[in-house]
Amino acid sequence: PLVLVAVGKCARDPSVYVRKCAASALPKVHDLRLEEHTSAIEEIVGMLLNDRSPAVVGAAAAAFASVCPYNLSLVGSNYRKLCEILPDVEEWGQIVLIGILLRYVIARHGLVKESIMYSLQCTESSHSAKDGSDVDSGLVKESTDLSGTCDSEFVNTVSRCYMEGPDEYLSRSSYANRESFELNGAQFTSGKSNDDVKILLYSTSPLLWSNNSAVVLAAAGVHWVMAPKEEVKRIIKPILYLLRSSNASKYVVLRNIQVFAKAMPSLFAPYFEDFFIFSSESYQIKALKLEILSYIATDSSISSIFKEFQDYIRDPDRRFAADTVAAIGLCVQRLPKMAHICVDGLLALTRQEFVTEDFGFEDQEAGILTQVIMSIKSIIKQDPPSHEKVIIQLVRRLDSVKVPAARAMIIWMVGEYSSLGEIIPRMLTTVLKYLAWGFPSEAPETKLQILNTVCKVLEGATGDDLWTFKKIFSYLIELAECDLNYDLRDRARLLKKLPSCNLVSLGLEEETNDLPENDLLHIVAKCILGRQTRKVKPESFSYRYYLPGSLSQIVLHAAPGYEPLPKPCSLLLDDLNVAEGTSEMKRAADYSGTDDYGSSSDPSDEESASDYGSQRSVTESSGSDRGDDSEFTSEGNYNADPLIQISDIGNASENQNGVSQSSPANLGELMSNKALESWLDEQPGSSNPGLPKQSQVRISSARISVGDVGKRVKQKSYSLLDPASGNGLKVDYSFSSEISSISRLLICIEVFFKNCSSEIISEITLVDEETNRAFDSADKTAVVNESSLTSSDDVPTLVPMESIVSLEPGQTTRRILQVRFHHHLLPLKLALYCDGKKLPIKLRPDIGYFVKPLPMDVEVFIDKESRLPGMFEYARSCTFTDHIVELNKENGDSLLVKDKFLAICESLALKMLSNANLCLVSVDMPIATNLDDASGLRLRFSSEILSSSIPCLITLGVEGKCTDPLNLSIKVNCEETVFGLNLLNRIANFLVEPALS
Repeated sequence: PLVLVAVGKCARDPSVYVRKCAASALPKVHDLRLEEHTSAIEEIVGMLLNDRSPAVVGAAAAAFASVCPYNLSLVGSNYRKLCEILPDVEEWGQIVLIGILLRYVIARHGLVKESIMYSLQCTESSHSAKDGSDVDSGLVKESTDLSGTCDSEFVNTVSRCYMEGPDEYLSRSSYANRESFELNGAQFTSGKSNDDVKILLYSTSPLLWSNNSAVVLAAAGVHWVMAPKEEVKRIIKPILYLLRSSNASKYVVLRNIQVFAKAMPSLFAPYFEDFFIFSSESYQIKALKLEILSYIATDSSISSIFKEFQDYIRDPDRRFAADTVAAIGLCVQRLPKMAHICVDGLLALTRQEFVTEDFGFEDQEAGILTQVIMSIKSIIKQDPPSHEKVIIQLVRRLDSVKVPAARAMIIWMVGEYSSLGEIIPRMLTTVLKYLAWGFPSEAPETKLQILNTVCKVLEGATGDDLWTFKKIFSYLIELAECDLNYDLRDRARLLKKLPSCNLVSLGLEEETNDLPENDLLHIVAKCILGRQTRKVKPESFSYRYYLPGSLSQIVLHAAPGYEPLPKPCSLLLDDLNVAEGTSEMKRAADYSGTDDYGSSSDPSDEESASDYGSQRSVTESSGSDRGDDSEFTSEGNYNADPLIQISDIGNASENQNGVSQSSPANLGELMSNKALESWLDEQPGSSNPGLPKQSQVRISSARISVGDVGKRVKQKSYSLLDPASGNGLKVDYSFSSEISSISRLLICIEVFFKNCSSEIISEITLVDEETNRAFDSADKTAVVNESSLTSSDDVPTLVPMESIVSLEPGQTTRRILQVRFHHHLLPLKLALYCDGKKLPIKLRPDIGYFVKPLPMDVEVFIDKESRLPGMFEYARSCTFTDHIVELNKENGDSLLVKDKFLAICESLALKMLSNANLCLVSVDMPIATNLDDASGLRLRFSSEILSSSIPCLITLGVEGKCTDPLNLSIKVNCEETVFGLNLLNRIANFLVEPALS
C-alpha cells in the first residue's frame, strides 16, 4: 500500500517524466500480487490515460495492457482524446494504443458491415424490419464483391479466427454446429455513419507511413478489420513500401501480405512485380513471394509471371525450383485458360537429362520431377477429357522416369483414367504387362500403386480383356504375397478378395450369387477402387490465422499474451456509464485533495506516513507478543522432548486484548474445541483490527509449535583424509552450528583426527597452503584480531589451529577450525603436517552454513517474505522419501493420523537442520477430510547471511499422501540473487538424498 500511495502521488506530479515513470511502475506494482488493491491501480491507469502528454499516454497504454486489458470501460471516457493524441505518441506506445482502441470499438459498437468481417453474419438468418433494407443491400453488395475479388470461404475462416481464436475455431470445425458463432445484425455497425469508427480510421491513416514497420502493420490491421472493402486499398502501398527494409522485416510483412492476398487477391494484383524474387533473398522469403504470386495472378499478368517462373526453375536452389513448379500448378487452378500452356512447359521438364539417368539421382532433382508430375496431376483433375494426350505422353515416358514417387503418380493416372477416350483403354494391356514384368524391381510405393491400378482396370474390364487382366492380377498377387514388405503383403491379401465381387456381378460365377457376403464385397470394392474423386476443399481450415501484425501470425501459434478480438457489442452502454460515473466521482474526490496531498510543504504527508508506520509497528509488536505467548504456552504444557507439538493458538489471532488461550493436548480435542473455519490463517495482519473483513478469512489449517530440536539434530560428516592417503591418519570434518566469536566472516568446522595405524603419529597441524605461513605449534594459539580477518583479502583466512603433539593408535581427537572461504562454492586449499610430512587437502564449503539462525515470529516471517517477491524469490521442487522409513518402523495399525503428520514434520525439520544452520519458525498442518493427505503442510525456516546480515527465508510446501513419496516445493526469499539460487539448489539436493542410517 505504501508503494501504491507513492505511485499515485507521482501520477499527479506536475512533471511529465515523473508521471511517465509512474505509469511504467504500475505493471511492476501489479506484479506484487496486491489483489486487494487492483481497483486502486486501475483507477490510476484511467487517470493516466486521460493525461495531456503523449509520452504519459503511451506509458499508460502499456500499463493498461499489462494490468487491466479487459477493463475497456476505462477507455470509454477518453476514447476520442486518445484517438486525437495517437499520432503524437511514441512509436512503441502507438502499437499498444492502436490495439486497445480497436478492441474498444469492437466491444462497444461491433464490427463494420462494409468490411470483410461481415462474412461472419449468416446470410440465411432473418433480420428485423428496421434494419432489413440495410442488411439486404449489404448482402447483395457482399455477394457481388466476393464473387470477383474475395475468396468468401477463406475470408470467413480468417474472420472467425480473428474473433474466436484459431484453437477454438479449429477444435469445433469438424462438428455439425460449425455455424454456432453466427452474429446477428445488431452486432454490426455502419462504418460510414459511426463516428467512433471514422475517428479511429482517420487517426490511424497517418500511421500507415510511419518509419516503424510495426506501427505500419498495426495501423494496417485496423483498416483490414474495420475499414470498408473499397477503402482497404489504402494500406497496399504503405505495406509494399516495407518490402524495401531488412530481410527480417520483409519476412514479417510478407507473412501478413500472404493472408491479405489470399483473402482479397484484387488488392495486390496490380502490384505483382513487387513480388518478383531476387537471388540474394533467403529461401523463406522466396517461398512466401511465390505463394503470393500464385494468389494474385490474373489473365493480364500471368504471362509475365510465367516468364519469371522459367528463370526460377533454373535457380541453383533446387528446393526453390520445386516450389516454383508447385506455384505453376496453383496458378493453373486459378486460371484454367492457361492449362495447355502450363502443361506443355511441365512436360518439357520431364524430358530433362536427369530424368533419363538410371542412377545417380539427387534428392533435390527427384523432388522437382515429383512436383512436376504432381502439378500435371492437379491440372488433369480439372478437365480430364481435354488432357487425354497428356496422360498418354506420361505413360510413354514411364520407362525413363526413375523416381518412385513420380512413377507411382503416373501409374495412378493410368488406373484412374483407364476408360478415358479411345486410345488409353487399348494400351492398358501393354502397360499392365510392362508393369508386371518389372514389378519385382519397383520401389514399395510403386508396387502398391501397381496393385491398385490393376484392380481398378479389372473392376471396369469387359470381354476378352477381362481374362488377360485377371491373369496379370493373379501373377502380381502371387509376387506381392511373397514380397519382403509387410504392407505389400497385407495389400495383396486385401485386394485378392475384391475382384471376385466383379465376377459375380457379371454373372460369371452364378453359383455364388446367393451369398450375402458378395454384396458387401461389392460395396467395399466401389468404396476403395471407385473413380469418383472427392473434391478437396481449400487448405484454409488446416491453417491458423491471427491478428495482423501480431507475433502469433509469424510463429503460427498463440504467443504468450495473445488474445483474439472481443465479442462485438459486449461492452454495454449501462456498464460504460456506470464505470465512467464512478471514475469521475472518484477522480473528483481525489482532485479535491490533490493540492494538499501532492504539495511538499503540507505536513499531511508526513502525518499519514507516520500513522501508517505506527499502525504497522503496532501490528508487528502484537504479532511478536502473540508469538511469545504461544511459545510459552507450548513449553509450559509439554515437558517431554518431541520435536514438534500441536497447540491451539487460534484465540491468539482473535483475542487482541491479551486474553489467555487454551492448549488442547491432542488433535481430537483441538478439533472438538473449534470449528474448522476458525483455524488460524497465515496472514500476518490477522491481528490488526483495522483490516477489512475480507482479509480475515481463514483457511482450515492448524499451527504446530516447535520444541527443543538441538538434541536430535545430527550434523553430516565429510571425509577430509582417508587412512590410505594419510599413512594411517583419518581426518573427518562436519560443519558446526556455532558462531565464531572472532569474526562474523568465519565459519566453525569440527575436525576429528583418528589414528588408524599401530604407531604413534606426532606433530599434527593444519595450515593454509596458499599463504605459506610459517607455523609454530606452540605459538599458534594466540587470539587473532578481527580486523586482520575481515580484511578484503582474496585468499581465504584460516585461524591457526592448536597442534596435536601426539596421537596414540586408535585415539580420536577433536579440534575446532575457523575458516573464511573465498566463495561459498570454491574449496579451500590446506596443508596437513604429520610426522614431518606435508599432505595437501581440500576443504569444500557447504553453503548451508554460510548463514546463521535468525529467530522470528511467524507474523514477522510472512511480513518479511511479502517484501521479497519477484526477482528476490526463487522456487524449485523435489521428491522427499525419508518419512517413509519412519512410518514403516511402526508395527500394526496403532499409528494415528496425527502421528503420520508429525513423522513427516520431524523428518523434514531434522533433514533441514542437519544440513544447514537454520531456525525453524513454524509448521502449519492442514485440517482436511482425507486424513492420509499431507497436502498443505508447510514449514518455515529463517536465517541471515553471515557476511552481509541479509535475511534469507525458506519455505517448504508438501503435496501428496503420507505413505507415498512427497512432492516438495522449496521457496527461498533473499535479496542476494546468486546466494539465494545456490542455497535453493543445495537444499533441493540434500532433501533428495536418502536418510543416514
